[in-house]
Amino acid sequence: MKYNFKIENLDCAHCAAKIETEINKLDAVEKANVNYLSEKITVVSELDEETVFNNVKVIVARIEPDSIVSK
Repeated sequence: MKYNFKIENLDCAHCAAKIETEINKLDAVEKANVNYLSEKITVVSELDEETVFNNVKVIVARIEPDSIVSK
């Protein structure tokens, strides 16, 4: 399944790249993309949306604590 989330208050493209790298390291993630300019995170995974969303929120909070992820 392909899931799209919004990310607000992302400081820079480098932070977006770090978040993308960490999401792609998750076992159940086939592909993840963080677009700094459009403030979107796209994740392809076989897991349910809530599980993916929670995993993404944890990663974002660790790298960019002031950013907000929403569905």
